[in-house]
Amino acid sequence: MKKVLVTGADGFIGSHLTESLLEKGYEVKAFAYYNSFNTWGWLDTLPPDKLKEIEVFTGDIRDPNGVREAMKGVDGVFHLAALIAIPFSYHSPDSYVDTNIKGTLNVLQAARQLETQRVLVTSTSEVYGTAQYVPIDEKHPFQGQSPYSATKIGADRLAESFHRSFGLPLSIVRPFNTFGPRQSARAVIPTIISQLLAGKKEIQLGALTPTRDFNYVKDTAAGFIAIAESDKTIGEEINIATQQEISIGELAQEIINQINPNAKIVCDEQRLRPEKSEVNRLLGSNEKIKALTDWKQQYTFAQGIEETIAWMKSNMDGYKTEIYNV
Repeated sequence: MKKVLVTGADGFIGSHLTESLLEKGYEVKAFAYYNSFNTWGWLDTLPPDKLKEIEVFTGDIRDPNGVREAMKGVDGVFHLAALIAIPFSYHSPDSYVDTNIKGTLNVLQAARQLETQRVLVTSTSEVYGTAQYVPIDEKHPFQGQSPYSATKIGADRLAESFHRSFGLPLSIVRPFNTFGPRQSARAVIPTIISQLLAGKKEIQLGALTPTRDFNYVKDTAAGFIAIAESDKTIGEEINIATQQEISIGELAQEIINQINPNAKIVCDEQRLRPEKSEVNRLLGSNEKIKALTDWKQQYTFAQGIEETIAWMKSNMDGYKTEIYNV
């Protein structure tokens, strides 16, 4: 592949992946969500010399014609565009079906028509639900514990069907919890950091006992590229995981110790997920990605947190610390 399309390139992981692809010499077309402000999300923050190298296409992943136009002339597509916030999916599930399932269908249909060389569909560790065994490998059962995870399960299975039915050369990429610069405050790590940097002494969080397997975003981006560059990954669904876990409470305390050791954690009822919807444990296996590609984790959790804090110190104007960011 020489020229690739990244859907969701204006988002958190997508913008980092776009940068990583440029650094590796790819020609990149970035699919950004059209809006009347003509903003390109996080792409707008890239250095001008980098932005000049990117062909930006604005559209809506829910529009099949726009998706097909964006995919013309590219060798491969990294499909990251999605609605991702779990709490928002509780009251707006229709929008998740339209974006995550129908949006993925639009990419698959266009790829089949245009004979795209490679397609990478982005999944999520949330499709597994609470771990039935650990580490969670790719054979673990799926469980839709939120409308968000249910739509991602649907999108994954659609992707699988296009490979099995039509021979579409695709891979399903399943990152565990990614963090790093540019992540929105709807995620737990920037929520904790932003409250601390704003001077708050009581850090409001939901459940503290669930555990997660956190990838630093540059490692996640490297995982996408490694999967795309290996023919062994075609037709496979592959975790990107560190195979290490930490509880939300332990994570919060570690960040508190780095920024303001006097701060305390306070449980905010509105941040708690419904009991049967909460994913209590995620610990991913990375054996498959290591067997099929040359990927390996480059950043420790501590290094990732340090870089994230440093970046957020200079970008606090983008965070609303007085509200619960759904």
